[in-house]
Amino acid sequence: MNHKFGIALAGLTLGAAAFAQTKWDLPTAYPATNYHTENITQFAKDVDAATGGKVKITVHANASLFKAPEIKRAVQSGQAQAGEILLANYANENPIYALDGVPFLATTYPESRKLYDASKPAMEKLLAAQGIKVLFVVPWAPQGIYSKKEISSVADLRGIKWRAYSPATAKIAELIGAQPVQIQQAELSAAMATGVIESYMSSGSTGYDTKTYEHIKNFYDTQAWIPKNAILVNAKAFDALDATAKAAVTKAAADAEVRGWKVAQEKNEEYKRLLAERGMKVHKPSPKLDADMRQVGGIMQVDWLKAAGADGAAIVDTYKKK
Repeated sequence: MNHKFGIALAGLTLGAAAFAQTKWDLPTAYPATNYHTENITQFAKDVDAATGGKVKITVHANASLFKAPEIKRAVQSGQAQAGEILLANYANENPIYALDGVPFLATTYPESRKLYDASKPAMEKLLAAQGIKVLFVVPWAPQGIYSKKEISSVADLRGIKWRAYSPATAKIAELIGAQPVQIQQAELSAAMATGVIESYMSSGSTGYDTKTYEHIKNFYDTQAWIPKNAILVNAKAFDALDATAKAAVTKAAADAEVRGWKVAQEKNEEYKRLLAERGMKVHKPSPKLDADMRQVGGIMQVDWLKAAGADGAAIVDTYKKK
């Protein structure tokens, strides 16, 4: 081999190694137009820019790569390097995940933030044991009740076909005497169109994204709880990054968390307005409905504390002292 050519080739090989790209897949269960997905897409762009294109994150929206219940396991097993989950969906794995789905424990954004801060160390420890790291966490809007018929108390919901998408929403169905039907968000529009469900609890954004207003005309703004999505990364995938890339991902994640909390609060009012413009009646719950739902929340708080034991009690104590 020509000596000069050999040196040039070695240089090219080194150059290729220096610009080796790390590619991550990040599945989410929500539409590309949802503010959570838009925030994650911005996070991916920020990482790309900060690493000079060395870390490329492909966001797979609307359950196109993995369905919602499969995403955590995909990240854990390394099938996807990162992914977004609704924490409350994993309540059966550990009660810690269910905490922000306990009705009327935290009903405002400042309370929700305090609850997250109180539970964060325990949650991070839990995920670390499964080889997962939390990148950032972003809330939804406070949860209300969508109902085909007008309701003034929990008695009006007895026997109604109720969408259950997490253990908490299934438990509410049981306590109010509704018929729970397991439906993930990607299937929600079809379930409403075919009458499979007549009612569910969720945020204004879910109601808008799924065009709930085409099938269900009442939204009761109970502000029952503020669930959160966590964006997770496989710990091995993160550890494989060099120090500069790790710092870039960590910084972009911190920025995404701040941005996500801000957008969630702005969007909450916007979504209620958009629903009303499209024919949805946005109701303030009657005192009876509010009292009934708070009673349901009280039962679920007691159940949660029983299930979570001393660790759970310590988190709630920390939260209430903040």
